[in-house]
Amino acid sequence: MIEKYLNKIIQGDCLELLKTVPDGSIDVVFADPPFNLKKKYKSYQDSLEFKEYLDWCKSWIIETVRVTKPTGSIFLHNIPKWLTYYSAMLNEMANFKHWISWEAPSSPMGKSLQPGHYGILFYTKSKKGNKFYEIRHPHKRDRKTGYLVKDYGGKKDGLHPFGPLVSDVWTDIHRIKHNKFRDKHPCQLPVHLLERIILMSTDKDDIVLDPFSGTGTTAIAAKRLNRNYIGFELDKNYVAISTKKLDTTSPISKLGNSWVSFYLNNVITIRDTDWEQLKSHYVIPKVARDIESKRIILKDDDVRIGYSMKQMLTLSRLEKSLFD
Repeated sequence: MIEKYLNKIIQGDCLELLKTVPDGSIDVVFADPPFNLKKKYKSYQDSLEFKEYLDWCKSWIIETVRVTKPTGSIFLHNIPKWLTYYSAMLNEMANFKHWISWEAPSSPMGKSLQPGHYGILFYTKSKKGNKFYEIRHPHKRDRKTGYLVKDYGGKKDGLHPFGPLVSDVWTDIHRIKHNKFRDKHPCQLPVHLLERIILMSTDKDDIVLDPFSGTGTTAIAAKRLNRNYIGFELDKNYVAISTKKLDTTSPISKLGNSWVSFYLNNVITIRDTDWEQLKSHYVIPKVARDIESKRIILKDDDVRIGYSMKQMLTLSRLEKSLFD
């Protein structure tokens, strides 16, 4: 039965549609519901009464857990206020893994601390046997020189060439702020945020379900990484936008035999287990002539990645003294 939904954005109420999805058939559910903050959606009522909103949330949360495989994961994105209630609900039916803090400043909300992050709850269906991969992101570097921002106490040579393991605080992925990059949707997430989640929790051909598909960000990320996707969306205009974008999307986020996440042609997320394969794709182009670029060119399609030349020279066993 699940086959009829694969790789489609289905228009309809997510609660009704979720009830038709078989038990334990989905590898990952990612849900980014309306925040009940009176945002201007075209087909949603984003101003429910407190208890009404939470009752509605509990209904679809129960369904997301039901449809997830024993090895699968559930990710819920929202503001911290609502996530505290989501967590209480999920603790009764799933296994807590992380509260991911995604740094994304938003508007002031009265007499309170300035909101500086959104949260992503990460739960698994069961305590053991869930699918999970450690992931890495590039070291933070000075934009002009390409050198490492941190000193690391003189231990730079011992750092992983690509970058550190990703923690539960994400500061390197930013909100979509410019209108020219946004669809006509009040709460659009960056594709590479979803790619990171998908790389962390799925394999090729796994099924990713988004019950609040919006303009298709989760589906696009899944298709770019050669995963199957299912999207449920109430608004027909958002369905049309996402379907149009998916028609021009293909599985492209690949380097060699490994799936990775790109942003502005830079690789920003890799699986730790893939590094041995990935490192063979890096070359030092015309070292003497291009030394000032502080960047490495990938063999594949001349795509650039933010490694410093010093780092790569070290990897290639050339003399670091060239940069001292």
